[in-house]
Amino acid sequence: MQIPEEAVLLRIFIGESDRWEQHSLYEAIVIKARERHLAGATVLRGPMGFGAASRIHTARILRLSLDLPIVIEIVDSAEKVNSFLPDLEQMMGGGLVTLEQVKVLHYREGSPRAREA
Repeated sequence: MQIPEEAVLLRIFIGESDRWEQHSLYEAIVIKARERHLAGATVLRGPMGFGAASRIHTARILRLSLDLPIVIEIVDSAEKVNSFLPDLEQMMGGGLVTLEQVKVLHYREGSPRAREA
C-alpha cells in the first residue's frame, strides 16, 4: 500500500471507557479504519489528561481512573481520511478530532533483517 508524500494525520482523542455497540470505541474505530482500507492506525493510552469537562483522568494508584485518555492516529491520503470522517462522526459521542497536513518520509513493512535486530 502506498501513502502519498503529502498526507493527512487524523488524530482522535477519546476516553478509554467510550463504547460503540459491543466494543470499546477505540477498537471499533480501528476495525472500521481497517475495513475502509486506511493505511494503518495506532492507539495510544495516556497516563493522564483532561477534556471538555476539565475532569482529570489519571493512572496514579491513589486516583485510579477507569477512563484514561486514548489517542488514535491514522495517516493516509486526504481523500481516504475525508471519506472515513462520516463513519467516525456516526460512532463518536464526545471527544476531539483533529486533522493536520503531514509529510510522509517512510512507510513500508520492515524487512526480515530489520526485524531480527
